[in-house]
Amino acid sequence: MNQNLYQSGVSLLNALSRHSDVIMRAYLVGSVDEKAAGPKVLESLQQLGVLWRPEPDAELRLKSVVRNLLEGSLQDERNRQIDTNMGSALAAIKTLSQHYKEALHHNRFVESQGHLGDLRQHVYALTESLANNVRLLFSRINNEFGYVASVDAKIRENELAQSQVSELLNQIELIRFDELGELAGNNRELRHLLVVMLQQSFTKVTKELSAVQARLIELIGRFREFRGRTRLLKGFVLHTDQNPQFSPRDYTAGSSIPSLFTCAPGLLEPASVDVNRVEHEPLLQDLVAHIRKVNRVAVNDKHDRAASSIDISQVAAIEIDDSQLRKAVEAYFCYVIDTGERITALQYLQWQQLDFDAEVWLYQVIGGYQSLDPVDQQFFAIEATGEAHPQFSGNYLIHDIELGLQ
Repeated sequence: MNQNLYQSGVSLLNALSRHSDVIMRAYLVGSVDEKAAGPKVLESLQQLGVLWRPEPDAELRLKSVVRNLLEGSLQDERNRQIDTNMGSALAAIKTLSQHYKEALHHNRFVESQGHLGDLRQHVYALTESLANNVRLLFSRINNEFGYVASVDAKIRENELAQSQVSELLNQIELIRFDELGELAGNNRELRHLLVVMLQQSFTKVTKELSAVQARLIELIGRFREFRGRTRLLKGFVLHTDQNPQFSPRDYTAGSSIPSLFTCAPGLLEPASVDVNRVEHEPLLQDLVAHIRKVNRVAVNDKHDRAASSIDISQVAAIEIDDSQLRKAVEAYFCYVIDTGERITALQYLQWQQLDFDAEVWLYQVIGGYQSLDPVDQQFFAIEATGEAHPQFSGNYLIHDIELGLQ
């Protein structure tokens, strides 16, 4: 242990404790009131490196190291300084790693432990600096830059934070873990410090910085919206101050309405008939009852109203046609079973050149499927293709039917 360094550190900490009132006032105000403190106190603090005078005629101020110590310990939200210089820290880490490996190679174990302790300190300081920078950014975002009053100042602070985030991400890209892995080699201590610990810390910081960027973009959009509305309101107030007799005219009475007043969506949806609403049934019946049907019959058109005989052969012909239609549907189902193909009803109708109306054929196919037993229906897969009725909701127009096996 270096005894002189130990004594100097103890003296510094004792001085900070004895003169804590002067140091905190200088931290909060920005400078030291030399009349309130004695000249011996100020001289001793200058010798210890706590206070310094930038110019001969300037006031005494805190050293940046002491201010950074207080800002980090107190987590002061006014702290907007972010350390983005990682190049020198990485160079120092690589240099100490080489010193450590060289000392181990020459069996200088005491020296190697000293280099390893310095290396740990540098790695811990780097990870702590990154975590502290992210914490500062989040504290400023959560406060929505409340340490400044105007919206323009908030926008400038937001842009500063975005530039700092971009610089941090650029500095993190300087790290090459493949180079650090080669530098660590098979040494367990070096691999833990240079690869495992740094990679975990940098992965966490990268994810947090991505969240910070998203929040900053969201905030700056909100701030710019506030600024636009504020400018609009200030312009209107200035206009009313310069024109006290101003009163807005009734735009609804004019022939053309400005687009500003017509940007709202319509209150009423497009009307459509819903036949499934039971409460509308009386109204629909009333509308249908008032529909007029006009039949114009020619004067010379006289129908013979005498009794006519009924030809039974016509009925037999209809029954034969119905039987043929059912047989054709059965043949359609048997074809699907035999081949296992999926074919639509209209395709089968055209392929077999059946002389049936397409609509009647589709009705018969649906009826043939529904007349099957539930057990038999499970062997078939039937699917209707069509479209919803454009006017009457709840109605579906079937254009074709596809039949296949499950």
